[in-house]
Amino acid sequence: MKGYAGRVLRINLTKKEIKIEALSEEMARRYLGGVGFGARILYNEVPAKADPLGPDNKLIITPGAFVASGLPTMSKTALNFKSPLTGGYGRAMVGAYLGEELKKAGYDSIIIEGKSEKPCYILIEDDKVEIRDASELWGMLTTETHKKLQEMHGKVRTGVIGPAGEKLSKISEIDFEERQAARGGGGAVMGSKNLKAIAVKGTKEIEYYNKSHLRELIIKWGKILKDHPATEADVKYGSGEFYEWVNKERGTFPALNWKYSYMPVYDNLKEGEKSHLDPYYWAPKYTVKNRPCPHCTKPCGRYLKITDGKYAGTEVEGIEYEILYSLGGDLGIDDIGAVAKMNKLCDEYGLDAISAGVTLAWAMECYEKGLLTKEDTGGLDLRFGNDDAAVKAIEMMGKREGKLGELLFNGSKEASEKLGKDSWKYAIHIKGLELPAYDIRGLKGVALAFSVSTRGGCHLTGGAYGVELTGGWWKIKGVDRTKAEWKGFEIKTLEDLMAIYDATGACKFSRHMFFIEAFPEMFKAVTGWDISEEELWVTGERIYNITKMFNIREGFSRKDDHLPWKVSNAPIVAGPSKGLYVSEEELNRMLDEYYLTRGWSREGVPTKAKLSQVGLKDLAEESFAAEI
Repeated sequence: MKGYAGRVLRINLTKKEIKIEALSEEMARRYLGGVGFGARILYNEVPAKADPLGPDNKLIITPGAFVASGLPTMSKTALNFKSPLTGGYGRAMVGAYLGEELKKAGYDSIIIEGKSEKPCYILIEDDKVEIRDASELWGMLTTETHKKLQEMHGKVRTGVIGPAGEKLSKISEIDFEERQAARGGGGAVMGSKNLKAIAVKGTKEIEYYNKSHLRELIIKWGKILKDHPATEADVKYGSGEFYEWVNKERGTFPALNWKYSYMPVYDNLKEGEKSHLDPYYWAPKYTVKNRPCPHCTKPCGRYLKITDGKYAGTEVEGIEYEILYSLGGDLGIDDIGAVAKMNKLCDEYGLDAISAGVTLAWAMECYEKGLLTKEDTGGLDLRFGNDDAAVKAIEMMGKREGKLGELLFNGSKEASEKLGKDSWKYAIHIKGLELPAYDIRGLKGVALAFSVSTRGGCHLTGGAYGVELTGGWWKIKGVDRTKAEWKGFEIKTLEDLMAIYDATGACKFSRHMFFIEAFPEMFKAVTGWDISEEELWVTGERIYNITKMFNIREGFSRKDDHLPWKVSNAPIVAGPSKGLYVSEEELNRMLDEYYLTRGWSREGVPTKAKLSQVGLKDLAEESFAAEI
């Protein structure tokens, strides 16, 4: 089978067993790789109602189908697990060198199961796979762990957890050499297995169907990406290059725990002045060098060093658009040095920086409303804009230190349940997963996409924000972000397409450069398959339906496709989107339309007919699949 190793590595930490299993061509063609393999294996092997932090949960690591092929921006590896944060389907994507190394070692996927009695790490060097003692590594920060593993084993590629994952924070992430698989609590899944790290070194060659054709496609798409108008801004300023536009022109940048939909600093800036969160201000000033993901020809990642102010000396990989929001605007902080410091703390302790920042913003609002006191915060004056308090609070979260660190350690949903009172109204999450950097009161299609996403509040499951912000993309045109009508087909289409991106390993920042039309030719060169656009569409829909069925089996229903209280009850107070919000009536209308478009029941359950239609006849036989 060309383009694949044809092997799956299964590691049982309880039994200390290591097995190699065959990957069938049928599995490869039906699910492609990445989230396709992960979702299918997760559904098959993790029993219903399994404890996400118990030995029955599994961590499934799968590079996308085109990872290591040399095709530009094909860098993403998928991690699938039952999420400790949401209790449902868990997915985290990362542009990791470990994924490429894994394929070169001769594996299309790793399935990690069981639980080690003592701290351990996994070492993979081609056909040599070992479970080793990690007592020396336990307690280390993420960069320390990576450095130590390279001292011990040479140039291995790593995925490691920090102290937050070891202590089972439900918002902990897995760090891949300063690239993070952050969302959903994957770090806690590793921690629950006493698994500190995975280190991989691969030296094998992958056999492709047509190397010369593949080389031509690498050159062709490299040039297309290089010449695209969006590339220059992405390379110079990173993923936050549209920060000012989203604030000033669209008014959809959440600030101060969603009190505002733009940074209030814009009310006072003089002509020509920039917010200090704007990459046009800080990127030229602090960028040391660009840091691309594997085989990326438009590197938006960068390495920063803050050279002035009280945070001088802080060095970090980043800072992404989402972090400008979660550790900046949402906390009312317009200081890039403070954001860099908190970003670094999240990375080192192993916290999802989106969830950590949004959870802290919830705490700030509770403090300002008198629901939290200085006794609760360990003496911190937790006002919006107080960067000293924010930096200390993030450190306390990472360490699980004090009453505040304990309260915030598992995210805003659990924190609001512990605190009680009216604090739940200020928690910005869906299904337990904190929301990213788009004020969905002013982006109604994105509101639908967030509410129905099977992993919780997520901007990348559907990738609808670009369509909604600009009014169109690819073959979808005439979109009105302020209206709730005709969103079902838009979101369903985007979700199916993004499933293909996550199965192939394609970076979603290149979705303006190539669309689904590009993939058949790539599959031909890599695998020799004559795979059509139509087949790919069905594959994307198949993958998405599996993730939905996983959640239905766990007891999820229509009520879980919800929106935060503020989104439905607190209209935007000022700016370009003033007055917008998403009423319960609008959400229900969009849900009806979306479920109908998906071929699901009114309660949001995939029907037996739809499951059969997309080649999931075994799932159609499940007792909880809908009849109509």
